[in-house]
Amino acid sequence: MDYHGHKKTDMHIAEDPKVKLNAPDFPPEEAKMIVSTRIRVGRNLDGYPLGPGLYTPEQRAEVEGYVLKALDTFDGELSGKYYGLGTMS
Repeated sequence: MDYHGHKKTDMHIAEDPKVKLNAPDFPPEEAKMIVSTRIRVGRNLDGYPLGPGLYTPEQRAEVEGYVLKALDTFDGELSGKYYGLGTMS
């Protein structure tokens, strides 16, 4: 409760993705330190096991393909550039 600001019994209410997030801006000193952000995908796709259960490079490539296809639909402030782990230094 102290860390997350809600109780275990609280329910998450899905927000309309078309509605702008009503969040305060970071103070200028903090905002200038933010150069990128990351989204961690931790759920599975129908027909595929969770990440650690993907056994072959082909399965991993298929899942990455689905994720890339979904990311291509983002626009506005949600758009960005995808960097695959295999291409990062």
